[in-house]
Amino acid sequence: MSAYKIYGYRWLILVVFMLVAAFNQLVWITFAPVTDAAAAYYNVSQLDIGLLSMSFMIAYLVVSIPASWVIDTYGFRVAVGIGAVLTGFFGLMRGLVATNFTLVMIAQIGTAVGQPFILNALTKVAARWFPIEERATASGLGSLAMYLGILAGLAITPALTLSQGFDRMLLYYGIGALAAGIIFIIFAREHPATPPGPAELEERALMFDGMKQILRNRNFIFLMLIFFIGLGMFNSVTTWIEDIISPRGFTATQAGTAGGLMIAGGIVGAVILPTLSDKYRKRVPFIIIGLAGTVPGILGIIYAPTSGLLYAACFGLGFFLLSCGPIGFQYGAEIGRPAPEGTSNGLLLLMGQISGILFIFGMDAFRVGPKGSMTPSLLVMTGLVFVGLFMAARLRESDLVAGTKMEQVMEVSK
Repeated sequence: MSAYKIYGYRWLILVVFMLVAAFNQLVWITFAPVTDAAAAYYNVSQLDIGLLSMSFMIAYLVVSIPASWVIDTYGFRVAVGIGAVLTGFFGLMRGLVATNFTLVMIAQIGTAVGQPFILNALTKVAARWFPIEERATASGLGSLAMYLGILAGLAITPALTLSQGFDRMLLYYGIGALAAGIIFIIFAREHPATPPGPAELEERALMFDGMKQILRNRNFIFLMLIFFIGLGMFNSVTTWIEDIISPRGFTATQAGTAGGLMIAGGIVGAVILPTLSDKYRKRVPFIIIGLAGTVPGILGIIYAPTSGLLYAACFGLGFFLLSCGPIGFQYGAEIGRPAPEGTSNGLLLLMGQISGILFIFGMDAFRVGPKGSMTPSLLVMTGLVFVGLFMAARLRESDLVAGTKMEQVMEVSK
């Protein structure tokens, strides 16, 4: 029986990563809750403001694979450091040139380029510092930070803009992002002094060799398709939430509350379900639970006649759908071995960005009726969830987590 030393410093590593991830997502979502006011401030169309957020999805398609290569070649500290510097520098630039829409767009694209260097490193951070039986929990907390960044942007931006104006709001966010990047660079370490598990668990193939292997892995292909459906649905529903519910008489304020509750549900779920996944050493059942739980949530968003039912549906959708993400990321890292974690994580996120763009434009193109109802598109996505459930039921459980010996001797450094 082998002894592995698990360091308390791993939690500080996770916290500084979470700080950078949260600010990156805050920068992304900045303009979403103040689209109309921003369009009036800059004297541009709502679509132009929407492109500020859409730039993150578009940049991800281009930068994801190079970012994964950096993560797998040079480690998460270098990669996340690049993402943190880009987010901080261009986030601060947004505040300094806040009155010029063209320069704000350039700065937004700069922060968008930094996003894959941060998000794709989630499972690499977990693998470097955490034992296998804590990695879904670590991934869940990393995802939690992203959701907190989004929620903070949705909740704080309108009030901050109203009280301080666009220029100061953007400047404050930029200063915060830059400070988060500096903190990460100071405290982040690539490796603990000794690995958190057997050496064979840390062995990885080169990125492109690993990519070839996982793209021949039936379970990983199913997982990619599940992420295509799940992340695409989340991105499109959060983008169009006001347009989805307004035909039934709900207001923009209620739409903002509904979107916030969806993220809040994800925050709660990202703590609970990944922790249970680690406790019971199972991944697949919790992926199935997450997908199944989205069905009543999405149907509630489509048909809920009252605000109470709508809010409950949004919270439930976020709880199950967003908590499914970190479990899926960790499962992908485990079944994708010896492919590097940055590669598996990046491919899954890439699928969600592609489907997000397709679903967002598709929902807009297929509106029906005088009020532009999106119900048919949402029903199609509900059908796709059942396709995802069919594939999830055929996933094979991760041998790595199922074979973990919880009775291993661990020496915990306080």
